[in-house]
Amino acid sequence: MGYVYLGLAIALEVVATSSLKATGGFTRGGPMALVILGYAGAFYCLAQVLATVPLGVAYAVWSGAGILLITLAGMVWYGERLPAAAVTGILFILVGIFILRLSAFGSSQ
Repeated sequence: MGYVYLGLAIALEVVATSSLKATGGFTRGGPMALVILGYAGAFYCLAQVLATVPLGVAYAVWSGAGILLITLAGMVWYGERLPAAAVTGILFILVGIFILRLSAFGSSQ
């Protein structure tokens, strides 16, 4: 169940963070609601994850996957472009998440 909550926490955080730009400095109600509800839901789900997943691992996966997905959202929805070095760094984060998954959880979860 930890993975379900972790995936949901990541998805909610990506929605909330991606919506920040659309709030216009917190002057637009719809995007503001997405930000507030998204972060509240993400932290609730992350708290549930911690019942079965070590804190450091959960936070590393949550933040690393969030960085990757938010970067992709910025590229798709806002037309943002990154230099090759930044893309390489983000790919290293992805590899790190994969290594964490293999080493920290093994086949027990």
